Amino acid sequence: MAPPDRTLTISLAERISDIPQDQWDALEHGQSPFTRYAFFEAMEHSKSIGARTGWQPLFLLAWEGTSDRLVGAVPAFVKSHSYGEYIFDWAWARGAQAAGLDYYPKLVVAVPFTPATGRRILVAPDAGPEVEKALAASTRDVARQLKLSSVHWLFVTEEEEPTLTAAGYLPRLTQQYHWSNQGWTTYEEFLGSLRSKRRREVRREQRMVAEAGITVRMIEGPDMEDRHWAAADAFYRHTCGRKWNDPYFERGFFERIRETFADHFVFCAAERGDDVLAGSVFFRSGDALYGRHWGRREDVLVKGLHFDVCYHTPIAWAIEHGIQLYEAGAQGEHKVARGFLPAAIRSAHWIADPRLAGAVDRFLQEEREHTTVVMDYLEQRGPFRRGDDGPLPGGMELPQGEALVVPDAPEPEPEPQSG
Repeated sequence: MAPPDRTLTISLAERISDIPQDQWDALEHGQSPFTRYAFFEAMEHSKSIGARTGWQPLFLLAWEGTSDRLVGAVPAFVKSHSYGEYIFDWAWARGAQAAGLDYYPKLVVAVPFTPATGRRILVAPDAGPEVEKALAASTRDVARQLKLSSVHWLFVTEEEEPTLTAAGYLPRLTQQYHWSNQGWTTYEEFLGSLRSKRRREVRREQRMVAEAGITVRMIEGPDMEDRHWAAADAFYRHTCGRKWNDPYFERGFFERIRETFADHFVFCAAERGDDVLAGSVFFRSGDALYGRHWGRREDVLVKGLHFDVCYHTPIAWAIEHGIQLYEAGAQGEHKVARGFLPAAIRSAHWIADPRLAGAVDRFLQEEREHTTVVMDYLEQRGPFRRGDDGPLPGGMELPQGEALVVPDAPEPEPEPQSG
């Protein structure tokens, strides 16, 4: 452990390429691959982040004394909007507007466009808790100095939450749906654990894909051919163009991932012969798999294909390869029927204006109670237990800002995720 009297020097960097890669990657990142240098560099290289996209990097760096040894870091971004975050704060922006306050710019600690839990306070293996505390406090100090409205730590780990709460951040609880291996050693064991109705649905979806002459398989990055990389990029852009607006990841992102981060990349390809008809993008680190984006050719309309490419085949591959956790992205109650269960998602927030902070605090307390009820209910009606398969009681939905009395806001942003 580091000595308690360790002195730190805090600096800021606006580009990941200005930070020594070996020192950045030597910090503790946990199991998530998304805070690794290569992932940020691929976004920077492709111009997916920067002032033009409204994600201006502002990496906080903690150096040991006056030395050149990096002992801690926080990936932060100055934001001029709330897109690409997946923990929605549109209602807070409306409340600020109604009160005559500027909500943007704000500071967000996150991995852009990536709704996956992971460490946000990166520290050296021998760093003591004082480094984490210093970075939590320094992030808020930077926001004050830059006159930003707020700080938002998104998708933090359960272990980081107490440090942030102690530093004055308001904790928030939302949910996703995750698959975890409950001791299955084969895919047939997993299917056998499902209730009969759910098991029949899965087999029917897989059968429809097979009867269409389509083969679905997982391909790790180093084994992917040119056609697979081209398809991954094309499907991502087609899905974004068909359902949403411009893609978050600019052209060149997947090419850069292929060059520098292919060992963490996995592609689920739906093929007929040499034709790639549909696919889903994944990242892997250790015993965790992260589903990101799904897409298909416009002329391919096969029932069950989406579920096979995004859930069934990845789960089978996960069991075969010792994966213990599969995060399939944001939203999607339909995932419960296919083996996923509710999982707590944590974030932490600091609001400069005390009036808005009070309103947000009240909202978060109500949201936490509601989220807990919903998670408990969905847990009970999960695919591995007896329970009703009907909708949530009374059409219940997670609150998206009822605690703040404000004018109408834009619709919450959908996300191009695998679910």
